[in-house]
Amino acid sequence: MLPMHSDRFRSSHPPALAALLAAWLAGALGAASLLGMAPPDAPSPLAPPAPVDARAMGIGRYVADSSGDDLAGKKTSWRSGRGERLTVIALTSVTCPLCKKFAPSLARIESAFLDRGVKFVYVNVSGLDSTEAMRKQVADLGFKGLYLNDRDGAIAAALGARTTTEVFVVDAGNTLVYRGPVSDQYGVDFTLDAPRQRLLESALEASIAGKAPGIAALASPGCAIEPKQASSTSAVAGSPAVTYARDISRIMQNNCVECHRAGGPGPFALDSFEAVSKRASMIRAVTQEGTMPPWFAAPMHGADGATKPSPWSNDRSLTDAEKRAIVAWIESGKPEGDRAELPAPRTFADGVWRIGTPDAIVQLPKPIAIKADGFMAYQTVVVPTNLAEDRWVKAVQIVPTDPSVVHHVLVFALDEADAQNPRVRRRLAAEEAGGYWAAYVPGNDHVIHGPGFARRLPARSSLLFQIHYTPNGTATSDQMKLGMVFANEPPRHVVRTASIADRSIMIPPGAPNHRESAQVRIPADARILAFMPHMHVRGKAYRYELEPADGGGRRTLLNIPAYDFNWQLRYELREPLAVEPGATLHGTAWYDNSAGNPANPDPTKTVRWGPQTVDEMMLGYIEYYLVNEDPLHLEELEPGSTPSRGLGQGARGITFDRLLLRFDANKDGTISEDEVPENLLPQFRRLDRTSNGVLERDDFAP
Repeated sequence: MLPMHSDRFRSSHPPALAALLAAWLAGALGAASLLGMAPPDAPSPLAPPAPVDARAMGIGRYVADSSGDDLAGKKTSWRSGRGERLTVIALTSVTCPLCKKFAPSLARIESAFLDRGVKFVYVNVSGLDSTEAMRKQVADLGFKGLYLNDRDGAIAAALGARTTTEVFVVDAGNTLVYRGPVSDQYGVDFTLDAPRQRLLESALEASIAGKAPGIAALASPGCAIEPKQASSTSAVAGSPAVTYARDISRIMQNNCVECHRAGGPGPFALDSFEAVSKRASMIRAVTQEGTMPPWFAAPMHGADGATKPSPWSNDRSLTDAEKRAIVAWIESGKPEGDRAELPAPRTFADGVWRIGTPDAIVQLPKPIAIKADGFMAYQTVVVPTNLAEDRWVKAVQIVPTDPSVVHHVLVFALDEADAQNPRVRRRLAAEEAGGYWAAYVPGNDHVIHGPGFARRLPARSSLLFQIHYTPNGTATSDQMKLGMVFANEPPRHVVRTASIADRSIMIPPGAPNHRESAQVRIPADARILAFMPHMHVRGKAYRYELEPADGGGRRTLLNIPAYDFNWQLRYELREPLAVEPGATLHGTAWYDNSAGNPANPDPTKTVRWGPQTVDEMMLGYIEYYLVNEDPLHLEELEPGSTPSRGLGQGARGITFDRLLLRFDANKDGTISEDEVPENLLPQFRRLDRTSNGVLERDDFAP
């Protein structure tokens, strides 16, 4: 996940001019998207670049043809200027101030990528700029690509364009792969000396390498484009002219073929017309019911009841328009359509590291035998990292040698002392409440942290793999490995995982809707990055809620009304969620221990906490960082040693003896405030239960 920063920097414009520009730029938003409808709650054109729902922005959709006037006045299709591999449709204007600022960057990027199969098409969306002014812009900046005047708004309407600074990257199969600003260097009221994120260039590099851009869609600050009637007839919008080539193939490619392909974890492929058409009825059933693609977060709603945009950067659910398109395609006879409109095929290669070349690889010491059928207990394996020094890990990926039998994996990082203690290893494998270090589920095998974010891996540490294998009818074996990419310097923020947990759960026999709950109090200014609830086969539903420090009403953060143990999904926020000190995170779980639960191994049993599938757990994992934490002084002054005391509990938790080793400079057996770095004083004072300005053993008594 790449957190975006909303810090605003003042531009060089005087305040009066900046205010005038802001007022002028705040026009109406473009109405049409590539799906034939405007996404809800469209961001203001004045807002700085910010992550948005890529699906609502048309990423992965077919880009229809449309035309404007070239500089000779001839009606010309934008496709006449397309590149062999990629086409950048760069909106522009002679008079929009932000277009003028971004124009030199566009010219530079065009020249840099011209020999790599990338061409630019410039589309002037002002509707008022003169031909002479446009010709001068081309000459002054050295634009090399096709330049079109979209005076009647046809191209902007087909694209669903919102602002004059948007760029659209389209691949050779006419599929949209990136939409957003050139970079984050300029906004309505800020100017940076250099961009912090070269967004367009990063998208082009990723696409040329056959990868999806790390950031596929962002709101782009600029001059608002006046809405015009969309000319697109995309079938995804509900048109009767639905075809496999233009519409259904892209729905499959964007949501299904990552697993449903040759060599993937899915049981069959869905990457061709023949494969999809012969399974159409089943596809219709599972997509309409929401069984597939696997995504269980309920939509969020505003105070007025309207559905809010998805806050999840990895939301893999189908939109209502996509579901309607599948039904319309089947009911119209499953037409294949024009094969020329097929998307460029996605490429996959088994064993290829999606995080880049790892700096270190840890592999299970020997293969684990997987039987052909029946039940397998969780497998736990401890593997030393052999690291000579602490490392910051900015990306991690788990690669099974036989993914078809791997249900999910949790990996825990053990420091040297824990790794050598068999009792600690057994406890951690059984409890899981300390927070995972890495995780794997089919289709979600890696995490790449954004710039300035990383996890810490101590020197001489070990990794404990807890693996759930599911036999699939054929005896096999697996010897999975975990790859890591290290950061070259300490991060700004340390990524951690904590949990809302209740190890005292007791689920009565036959109970169809048993409720359990737990909570953690937020001890410091924190930001939540992701959630991952974990229960076993009796798990029915889970909900995360936030209660403010002042005791106001709870707010739902994530609601999973139909939990499915078969999919241990991680719900990744598009933007970090601020949580204030004193607030409380609540986790509520519901269980079905009745005979009506087909997965229930024994409805007559009272079920308690345990590590195996026949037992249960009540875990609400939370990935987060502490805003004021200093990565160079992590040591042991971390808030909370148990879930009831707050976020940040480590695998072993805080002990007074461990704190003494780090902070007791005068060796008097206590820790005073002047022995603690200033940035850790808030944690110090929370641990000082006697409030005498000194940490003593009594402060840590049960």
